[in-house]
Amino acid sequence: METQPIEILLVEDNEDDVLILSEALEGAERITVARAVTDGEQALEYLRGEGRFADAPLPGLILLDINMPRKNGLLALEEIKADPALRHIPVVMMTASDQESDIVRSYASGASSYLRKPVGLEQLVELVRGFELYWTLVSTVPKPTR
Repeated sequence: METQPIEILLVEDNEDDVLILSEALEGAERITVARAVTDGEQALEYLRGEGRFADAPLPGLILLDINMPRKNGLLALEEIKADPALRHIPVVMMTASDQESDIVRSYASGASSYLRKPVGLEQLVELVRGFELYWTLVSTVPKPTR
């Protein structure tokens, strides 16, 4: 069975993490980074096609960090899941936080998964491989529609 590639929106304020994640995802056959934005406000603008993101494609999946400036990932997640036009998009919290309260709040707010960022590049590449297999072969991701 041939699967369509999934474009993701990467929401991450750490430039090094964006670079490393983007490079790790470049090796993925079925997942590509559609765009990277640096905070929850930009993510919502992108998802709603506002301003400079007017022509942005809706992603099939969102990778969302928690600790960011302006609007953190938990607040952005709550707004995404409250918006009828966006709530169908799976959101994976990918963060360095391992606080139980962040994990519980993420799932309570509608996150599809919670991944703790690994420390090393080798761990990250392994995570991306497993992530790609799960999100393209095991789960069913709805087609993006605007």
